[in-house]
Amino acid sequence: MRISSNTLHDQGLSAILRNQAQMLHTQQQVSTGKRILTPADDPVAAAQALDVSQADAMNTQYATNRSAAADSLSLVEGSLAQVSSIITNVRTIAVNVGSGILSDSDRVSLAAQLSSALSELQGAANATDGQGRYLFAGYQSQSQPFSSGPVGVQYNGDDGQRLIQVDSSRQMGVSVSGADVFTRIPGGNGSFVSGDSPGNNGSGLINPGSVIDPSSLTRHNYSINFSVSGGTTTYAVVDSTTNATLLSAQPYSSGDSIRFDGMDIVIEGAPVNGDKFTIAPSGDQSIFKTVQDLIDLLQTPVHAPGDSARLANGLKQGLINLDQALGSVLTQRGVIGAKLNEIDVLQSAGSNRSVQYQKTLSRLQNVDLNVAISDLTQEQLSLQAAQKSFVQISGLSLFTYL
Repeated sequence: MRISSNTLHDQGLSAILRNQAQMLHTQQQVSTGKRILTPADDPVAAAQALDVSQADAMNTQYATNRSAAADSLSLVEGSLAQVSSIITNVRTIAVNVGSGILSDSDRVSLAAQLSSALSELQGAANATDGQGRYLFAGYQSQSQPFSSGPVGVQYNGDDGQRLIQVDSSRQMGVSVSGADVFTRIPGGNGSFVSGDSPGNNGSGLINPGSVIDPSSLTRHNYSINFSVSGGTTTYAVVDSTTNATLLSAQPYSSGDSIRFDGMDIVIEGAPVNGDKFTIAPSGDQSIFKTVQDLIDLLQTPVHAPGDSARLANGLKQGLINLDQALGSVLTQRGVIGAKLNEIDVLQSAGSNRSVQYQKTLSRLQNVDLNVAISDLTQEQLSLQAAQKSFVQISGLSLFTYL
């Protein structure tokens, strides 16, 4: 078989170029530390590495989202802590007024303190985050949620809740509706509200009452009407919704229970003829109205026994409403605390996933440096051998021997 000189040159040169290309590829693997430089190096592993890289990128984004969610929730929790402190201070003032030793001017001074507390409370309800968004406005985060008007402080937001994707299957609310915290608060004991009539002149005091049979509650309005004749005090219980008399001419004794339609009411003191007490279904009352009612109560002078009774009854009602408001705030703080704990758990799980993703990528992409350096040395020897053999073969010619 005859082989031309051109064939010898072409094949030798091709072998050298192939060795050079392979050595360059191995050298790039060593310098980058990557086994897969192009998908052609290992199509299956390259596809797997792409999937893992995308999952790792999403995991990193979720971690960023969780940090943002934790920041927002911490701001809300801080504002709610301030609200709790304000309510506690207002309650302390109301308790001090109930001591009965304060004069009208003393109560007016305390009313001024409550006015300041009311302004501070509204300021906390209109708190914003670092980007100027209102924390308690729902979806209306660019608009001030609470504003003062002729009928008191009004809520201008909605019930929406801003959500952040904190994990692949978990969206978390990072805002709180102002209605849930400040306005949607059950009045009275949560089932009904007891109170006195503005026209009372006696010293009768009514307690908040309790439910003894929930199945008997009607959510009707009632009145307890007192009559005094010949030194004997009696009362009648009237269903104001149906105008039906439930109890009539019942003998009254201070501190005795008055029970009807699943409710238990206690009235103390000495009501006079014509005094009346009311029972109404519990409705929502904002914390702003509760504080404003206390301010109005403290600004009202006390001259007669009826005035003292109205003050005491108003303070009782105010205290129970403050307790309801504080309970509402504490409930929201508990919910936020649970969310912050959940974020900590998700962050820990996300960190573990990130480590696993990096291990998987390392296994798929990274080169074994010991093997690669050994291959590079072997390829260098092969290239040198190919170059030397090319020189020898390319020098073969018949003319050399003539």
